[in-house]
Amino acid sequence: MIYPMFALVLLTLAVLVILFRSRVAAVRDGRVSLVYFRLYQGQEEPESIKKPARHLANLFETPVLFYVACLAAMVTHIDGLPMQLLAWAYFAARFIHAFVHIGGNRLSKRMPAFFASLLVLLAMWIYLVIAISIRS
Repeated sequence: MIYPMFALVLLTLAVLVILFRSRVAAVRDGRVSLVYFRLYQGQEEPESIKKPARHLANLFETPVLFYVACLAAMVTHIDGLPMQLLAWAYFAARFIHAFVHIGGNRLSKRMPAFFASLLVLLAMWIYLVIAISIRS
């Protein structure tokens, strides 16, 4: 379970680097004033900053439930092949979601990836709850 979690951590860090580089480029190109970043007020952010910023925030929303499910699976020793496959499927869906969101941001591709990740996350939790209930 640690490897899919680590993969998602690396994805989060990659998005953070993309965001940092896009902010530096926007300041350097004069599209955003450096003063803007004190309070994030005073002007409109360009799309090149908005997309990775929004996606970074998104990586601290439902993925928290993924990390908790993985940790719960590890603690309860319900971290066998089914949970491993679900965890990797979740990461894959989140990777596709990130690629689409930060790239062309086509909703027709982004939304299915997002909902796939939600369905996999739900499956992880259902599997975990059933496996723990059976043991009790």
